[in-house]
Amino acid sequence: MPSPLGNILLRAAHDALTGVFFVGQKYAPADPAFGSAECPASTLRVLLQARDEIDEYFAGARQRFSVPLRAHGTAFQRSVWDELVKIPYGQMESYGRIADRLGLGLGAARAVGAANGRNPIAIIVPCHRVIGGDGGLTGYAGGIERKEALLALEGNEQPAARQMNLFGEA
Repeated sequence: MPSPLGNILLRAAHDALTGVFFVGQKYAPADPAFGSAECPASTLRVLLQARDEIDEYFAGARQRFSVPLRAHGTAFQRSVWDELVKIPYGQMESYGRIADRLGLGLGAARAVGAANGRNPIAIIVPCHRVIGGDGGLTGYAGGIERKEALLALEGNEQPAARQMNLFGEA
């Protein structure tokens, strides 16, 4: 599907969305099932719902998603992704605070970051809302420019822009 930030690939299985990937992003699966025109009606309904909800998000008309999700990953990855969906629209969270909420302590921030980077359902499971402990933007599988754009769409002043403004730069 087209989006303001580039084409997005959607993946669903049966009655749940299993993937939202920017074309060419890091960790996007490459398998022959992508692009298959044949799918059951229940899967097609999920894909159409996801497309409509993502379009509404980019239009500024949606802050919460209702499409059913089924993310595949390790138990640890899924626990991190469960925390991501709790981050409210327009807010940001640090890797360290997510690690702390999971009972892992701040030292597990890198492990949380690795799981965050493997999130297979971009935008809807808002991994873009996670930033470094110092407030700086860190990696994003879809590209740091997209992370900045998604945060801006949600009304967040970019940490990088805030840092530049401290030095009088625009």
